[in-house]
Amino acid sequence: MNLLPSPVRGLVLAAALTVIAALAYGTVLAEQEVAENKPAATQETSIPESNLLEIIHSGGWPMYPILLCSFILLVFTFERAICLRRSHVIPRPFVKRFLHQLNEGTLTPEEALQRCEEDGSPVAQVFAGAVRKWGRSAVEVEQALIDAGERVTTNLRRHLRVISGVATVSPLLGLLGTVVGMIQAFNGIAYDGAMGRAELLAGGIAQALLTTVAGLLVAIPALILHLFFAGCVDRRIIEIDALGQEVVQLVSEDAGELKRRKGRKSEAAAKAA
Repeated sequence: MNLLPSPVRGLVLAAALTVIAALAYGTVLAEQEVAENKPAATQETSIPESNLLEIIHSGGWPMYPILLCSFILLVFTFERAICLRRSHVIPRPFVKRFLHQLNEGTLTPEEALQRCEEDGSPVAQVFAGAVRKWGRSAVEVEQALIDAGERVTTNLRRHLRVISGVATVSPLLGLLGTVVGMIQAFNGIAYDGAMGRAELLAGGIAQALLTTVAGLLVAIPALILHLFFAGCVDRRIIEIDALGQEVVQLVSEDAGELKRRKGRKSEAAAKAA
């Protein structure tokens, strides 16, 4: 039984292979120290540290799919941040005016439906589902509200799978770069006589470490953003459901019967006076 979600398992696996690559690199350095009887600190690093383009190039071809994942993450982060704003999902002026007019009884079913369609916000779409069952029993109206709410929930969760996919795929691309780098490193040992010469293995080790780091740098923010936006959607749905229950109480048959009873009582009281 898997206790961790797939993005988290990818991050854990990436961290594990990073440790393995680091241990392999440390082993090679130790062998060089024994062979040449001098400290490995005198060797110059082959990993560029000043130019971002050189760092990307040193990571090898797996760095480019990781960069594409980071671009996709950036685009859909801005898109979801805009679409999940409260003012966009639940516009306060529309909700306040709509509920007030329903309470006052100044809206006909046709007018109420027209106002919801003109607004077009997610909460208006849910209200429209209830208004279409105006005058029916509370059970029917509530079921229509639930159906509309499920459609709205699907729309609000749209593109969250893309962000989750980036959180899953990015560390896997980093792992692929790690494997490619380690293959290059061990090929250097096998075919170039690189045992005890860490400088010949630096390219493969650098690619292994750089791609893993790049994958994690993309995957960790993607996972955090996915959790944040999922929580945001849940909060919006809870608010819409609470407002929808008010609409059910105002447009159902039970609400109409209650208003008629109040009207008759008011007329009787006026006649008695």
